[in-house]
Amino acid sequence: PWTLPSNTALCVGNNIEYVAVHTHNPYTNQPMTAVLAKDLLPAYFKEIPEIVGSWKGEELVGMEYEQLIPWVNPSPSTPLRGAAFRVITGDFVTTEDGTGIVHIAPTFGADDDRVAKANGVPPLMMLDKDGNRRPMVDLTGKFFNLEDLDDHFVKTHLNVPLYGEYAGRFVKNAYIPSPLNPPQGDLENASQEGGGATLDIDICVMLKQQNRAFKIEKHTHNYPHCWRTDKPVLYYPLDSWFIRSTAVKERMIELNNTINWKPQSTGSGRFGKWLENLNDWNLSRSRYWGTPLPIWRTEDGSEEKCIGSVAELISEINTSVAAGLMKANPYKNFQPGVYTKENYAAENIDLHRPYVDDIILVSESGKPMKRETDLIDVWFDSGAMPFAQLHYPFCPLNPPQGD
Repeated sequence: PWTLPSNTALCVGNNIEYVAVHTHNPYTNQPMTAVLAKDLLPAYFKEIPEIVGSWKGEELVGMEYEQLIPWVNPSPSTPLRGAAFRVITGDFVTTEDGTGIVHIAPTFGADDDRVAKANGVPPLMMLDKDGNRRPMVDLTGKFFNLEDLDDHFVKTHLNVPLYGEYAGRFVKNAYIPSPLNPPQGDLENASQEGGGATLDIDICVMLKQQNRAFKIEKHTHNYPHCWRTDKPVLYYPLDSWFIRSTAVKERMIELNNTINWKPQSTGSGRFGKWLENLNDWNLSRSRYWGTPLPIWRTEDGSEEKCIGSVAELISEINTSVAAGLMKANPYKNFQPGVYTKENYAAENIDLHRPYVDDIILVSESGKPMKRETDLIDVWFDSGAMPFAQLHYPFCPLNPPQGD
């Protein structure tokens, strides 16, 4: 239920037959019209009610609906309002269970994200107290103030969300403070200290009271958990940096066919099939420990630099110092090309966080550039090791032998 405020589309199957029936809401007893897949009528009605309409899914595409939980309500003039809250189609919709109509929240689910992008439906993302884009479930009342935000789109187009009594609540039960689960950090706004109803249940009750729920039931399913704490974690899309490996896909397949694999099935099977289905490499990670991403960008994202060596970084820092963006070069005592333990001492150079985050470079137009805060996937380190130990590409792959 906590994904419902982030709903931006409803997904139907092109060739599934849908019907509209006159019935009554079982929670409020108010008369209503329900739309669902015809094959699923017996799952909801002991006696089939009056059918007042019938359509194939493809005929419903483009139909608009009222936003279910308008805590964040885009104004009618925004692109979000124009593209969201409408019916779309997806190849994963079935009539095995549910209603034959799939709730789409692009911020919480791979299928949702994929089908929403294919149909031009945006995710409902907000800014948190640190200015980072997050699903709206992350926000609490005290963090969200339009006057404090710099994001032009949010300032211009979005109204303040009225979370009311739900502000500051934990989404998953495992995080609700209790004697067995003591509160962590500042939980000033956490209204559930000591236990009580979970947010899932309260949202269900709210929908019943608003005459917007037809059937509510418990459902147990697999869910991602943190391997350190064994608590549930929220997955949602993040902007990432990619290596466009698909640009050399055909060349890699060609080279793979020249390798004398032992056994042959490895090259033509497991590895070959992997190459045939190659995707771009998701390179960046939102972590603290590891190899920092060597990309500096201006605040508006219009200019960027990817640093390819320590020597280049030091040169760029010197340029930044000359431009007045940095007071001094923190690596002034380091000598590029000198591979001694003394030269690589921590007091001479440290290319990890938080030190590299303090480096400000200057763009071609003179604007300050800050490093992208993400790290590089550790598998990049592993794959680069055979070449990096020879300091490639700054020295030959076939170094001289002997003295």
